[in-house]
Amino acid sequence: MYGPMSRNAANAYVKVSIETGVFDADPHKLIVLLYEGALKAINDATHQMKSGLIAEKGHSISHAIAIVEGGLRTSLNKEVGGELAQNLDALYGYIVNQLFLANARNDLKKLDECKKLLGELREAWNQIAPVKAVTAQPEHKISEPRDALAPRKSSYISA
Repeated sequence: MYGPMSRNAANAYVKVSIETGVFDADPHKLIVLLYEGALKAINDATHQMKSGLIAEKGHSISHAIAIVEGGLRTSLNKEVGGELAQNLDALYGYIVNQLFLANARNDLKKLDECKKLLGELREAWNQIAPVKAVTAQPEHKISEPRDALAPRKSSYISA
């Protein structure tokens, strides 16, 4: 009953939803979306590895690598970020290497390690989310109902 057409429709919906989230996201949220995308790809690869779906596993791991390497790692500003950015760069390099090895060796432990590291980084990133400024709203006083035809007080000074 639910064949390839319904899967394609669901995939299209997910893609539109993700793209909409990306267009509406601030820079901080974009990094969160990258972490979530990499984690989803690793989860997919884990299930595919357990199911013996070799080509699909390779595609999912390649997708995770692309997100870490081309998204997270390239977003680092090593000049401004100093030692922290250097450490993150090295950690992202390590994660990419572990993902390569997980793919080549069908190693679930390496996938779990990458998932754990990226999950911890995502949580740390969420902890430093910028606080949105709350603007003070003027208090609205509820006034007595007034007669729509009654004259209103004018703020103009008459001469």
